[in-house]
Amino acid sequence: MKANGLSNWAVAVSAAMVLGVQAMGQAAVATQKTTDVDARVQKMTIVVSLEDRKLALVEDGQVKKIYTVAIGKPSTPSPVGTFTIQRRVKNPVYQHEGKVIQPGPGNPVGTRWMGLSIKGYGIHGTNEPRSIGKAASHGCIRMSRKDLEEMYAMVSVGDTVELVGQRNDETAQLFGEQKPGAVEQPVVMASSASGPVMTTNSEAANELVAIAK
Repeated sequence: MKANGLSNWAVAVSAAMVLGVQAMGQAAVATQKTTDVDARVQKMTIVVSLEDRKLALVEDGQVKKIYTVAIGKPSTPSPVGTFTIQRRVKNPVYQHEGKVIQPGPGNPVGTRWMGLSIKGYGIHGTNEPRSIGKAASHGCIRMSRKDLEEMYAMVSVGDTVELVGQRNDETAQLFGEQKPGAVEQPVVMASSASGPVMTTNSEAANELVAIAK
């Protein structure tokens, strides 16, 4: 009886130790999962000052990079407000009014497309690099290829995009104060064979981008 009792006690202790180890392992896994979730929650914020024609990539309140961009021309201005990135496409196919342009040097949206939560607008490249820094697009934000591909790798679907129309405290802090008496450079309008008609994004499955340049 004593031997059996001792044996049963040893079994109970062993079982308790196993359960304890399992609980510790589950806690470690849970902690790791929480850490992973916290890491994923860290989002980028893209701030575009339409007046400055500058884009700032901000992470946790710190500016990672500032880029010069093209914005919408007066007849087709860029929208103002807070949006999110809803779609990311590498080497998009451009489609507009029945015209389809495959990826390549002549593609009007360049090598990357980041579609915004406002339909028909996005951040993309251009086949008119001299338009960068000007009010020249049909409402989208254009970037040079190098800048576009660099930023594309750092942002994700769900990241916030702020398009600010007039300079404010935030943009002054990000891009610096405008010099007194500074004269704005003349606006150069970019011509487009596709015309100024705004169209919408196609289904992501087709990887077609039908937008305003």
